[in-house]
Amino acid sequence: MSKFLSEKLGVAAEIIPGFAFKSEEFGKTGTIAVKIKDINPPIINAAEADRVNVSNYSRERLKKYEIHEGDFVVAMTGATVGKIGKHVSKEVLYTNQRVAKIVPRSGFYKEFVYYAIQGGDFLKFILNRLDSSSAQGNISGTSIGEYPIPCPDFQTQRGVAAVLSALDSKIELNNRINAELEGMAKLLYDYWFVQFDFPMTAAQAAALGKPHLTGHPYRASGGKMIYNETLKRDIPEGWAVKPLFDAMAVQYGFPFSTKKFTTEITDVPVIRIRDILENSISLYTTEQVDEKYRLEPLDLVIGMDGNFHMNFWDKDGSYLNQRSVRIRPRADSSISSFQAYFELSPYIKAREKNVSRTTVGHLSDKDLKRLHLLQTKGSKEFDPRKTFDSLLSKIIHSRAENQELTQLRDWLLPMLMNGQVTVGTSEG
Repeated sequence: MSKFLSEKLGVAAEIIPGFAFKSEEFGKTGTIAVKIKDINPPIINAAEADRVNVSNYSRERLKKYEIHEGDFVVAMTGATVGKIGKHVSKEVLYTNQRVAKIVPRSGFYKEFVYYAIQGGDFLKFILNRLDSSSAQGNISGTSIGEYPIPCPDFQTQRGVAAVLSALDSKIELNNRINAELEGMAKLLYDYWFVQFDFPMTAAQAAALGKPHLTGHPYRASGGKMIYNETLKRDIPEGWAVKPLFDAMAVQYGFPFSTKKFTTEITDVPVIRIRDILENSISLYTTEQVDEKYRLEPLDLVIGMDGNFHMNFWDKDGSYLNQRSVRIRPRADSSISSFQAYFELSPYIKAREKNVSRTTVGHLSDKDLKRLHLLQTKGSKEFDPRKTFDSLLSKIIHSRAENQELTQLRDWLLPMLMNGQVTVGTSEG
């Protein structure tokens, strides 16, 4: 039982549904108007949001629909109903209709209210109160306001929010670092494998009769290029083009019996297509399975039905289900998971786009056997596998840390909210 008194969300905060902008007011310029599609918990994903021309409206009329950094909103309809997103940039946005901004009232700390509506209880509350007369499922601001939240004193609210936000800040920092590491890997890939301006080795420079060019960009410094018939373009002399199945260790998933799936933890976690993007585990099985289907950290995993999700797996001891494929670097190869990802992505995405008009797209064995990868000439001076594996290992480590932090936050959240775990507070 909670040690804190509770209060309705509608008393603790003002719930303001978004403005009904007209469809003809949207375009490529103007101010971002957040739609339900832009709520990507835990944030508002403004990168691909639509913009609206607000020149026909006064600032006073739209002011209450503004979203500033740190504000949070909830989706009021559709598949994302009940999902919460926080605005994390300094750009001022507006809420569009069916998106409600939640503004804590005096006596309620903003971050505390934000955390008070996190978790499954709030979402269950929303789903149980949807307007059944709507095909999409709507909820009103009034209904959202009926949700009960704990109501400790203001200083306790600040203390609880400080603990939880510190964990979220560390998670966000890791995410930013990983994005930078991925960007670095992509930059290196483009430089080395698209422009072919990798650092020239001493042997390559000597072959040109220009030893002083050692370490200089290969192609830009006149490194010899040879036309490759498979790729229909020039590649560095001494490099090879290998079929995917020769270049990497490729393994399709095991046809597990759905009848033996269970949510109870066993020694065989099953990874389905839906688990790939989030590196999540939601089901287990009692079946016995060959170890060749076991995933390892740094494996590249691709879904072969529907959306062809691609991701690097970050856990050990999981087993891949059918209609997915695992691609793993060979021990004696210079080709890394990162290189394979960057080289295969354009083809996988093009295939996904080509089948997008069908009911369910399928990536076949035949599709994969059409793919090829570049293999560099072996050299201790230029070892892309070592560089890419180092970057990917750092990313995987940060992901694992984030999973631990997320589990800790999710465990602490209800404990802090009901007063079972207390935090020290200080003035100021």
